[in-house]
This record gives sequence, C-alpha cells and structure tokens, in this order.
Amino acid sequence: MQSEIPTQLRLVPAEEIPLQTIKVCSRPRLSEKEANRVPIVDQIFHCLIMGVLGFAVYWVASHFLMQSVQVEGRSMVPTLQPTENYFLNRWIYSLRDPQPNDIIVLKDPQDKVWEVKRIIATAGESVYIKKGAVYVDGQPLKESYLSPGTKTYAAETADEFICCGENQYYVLGDNRGISRDSRYFGPVRREEIVGKLIH
Repeated sequence: MQSEIPTQLRLVPAEEIPLQTIKVCSRPRLSEKEANRVPIVDQIFHCLIMGVLGFAVYWVASHFLMQSVQVEGRSMVPTLQPTENYFLNRWIYSLRDPQPNDIIVLKDPQDKVWEVKRIIATAGESVYIKKGAVYVDGQPLKESYLSPGTKTYAAETADEFICCGENQYYVLGDNRGISRDSRYFGPVRREEIVGKLIH
C-alpha cells in the first residue's frame, strides 16, 4: 500500500504574481461650453412636453377637483357677495352625498346656466312653505344665515308643499326675495349638481 504524499504549498511573494493588463478607452473631455450646449430641437421638445403635461394637470384639476368661480348676482346675499371669487369643490360628492345646508353650484334645470343655491332638503324629505316660513318634515327650519326679518314665500301660490323624490334636492337662495330656485323649477336632480362651494 502506497503512502499518501502530502500536498506542499509555497508562499509566493506578491511582486512575483503577473498582473493582467486591461485596456480602457477614454473619451476626450468636453469643454464647459460644449457640455452645456443643448440642441435647440431638444429644448423645443422639452418645452412642448412640459406644456402638454401642465395643461393636462390643469384640465383634470379644474374639471374633477377644484375650480375658482366668481359669483354673479345677489341671490345668495348676505352669505355670498357679488363679484367675489370662491373655490368650487368638484370631487367631494364622489365621496359623500350632498347634505342639507351645503351651498352648491348646479345647472339650472331650465336654461342650463350655473346657479349657486343652498340645499334645504334631500331625497325623501318634505318641504312646506307657509306664511313666510319654511318647514322640513314638519319642523320649522332654523336659518340663522338669512338677513333678520327675511320671509320665504312660494312662487305662485300662498303655500307650497312638495316631497323630494329619489336623488332629488330642494334648493333655495339666501336672498329669498329675488332668488330663482326650487320654488320656480322644482327639486334638482343629483346629476345637475356640479359641486360644493367653499366660502
């Protein structure tokens, strides 16, 4: 039986290990003027991209999120003043339903212009206008936002009684003497409400 020959190791000094040479190609360094030079076509392209993105952001924000609006007319005095600017929250009713006392922007059911009114009653609630007062579900409506002594009268009859159907809202202007509201065109539908006014 042959005896096993032990493996022998020899320490080699580092300077005896051959080094592999790697060739690296280097580009000539550009001058500062050349490095800062951007082709005019690239500048125009970047400006166009930024313009399109800016317009897209503005369009989405103004149609679905928030929009600045100016009040015309005096149907919401004293709460809102003519020519004053307010923000219109267009997305809030995607998160919740319109509530009583919300000041909203709506499309007039008859002539389709934007109007600003206050929600008085919602779906399933009744509105009774009698002798200058407003009753919702038989209870007197507390309206501290009206000017002192303001009376509310029906449009064509001495008294008015109406029930809001599904997805319907009864709206009134705070300046009851001149406001054209649900007393004239009836309850508004949910799809006619544009958003909630922030004041």
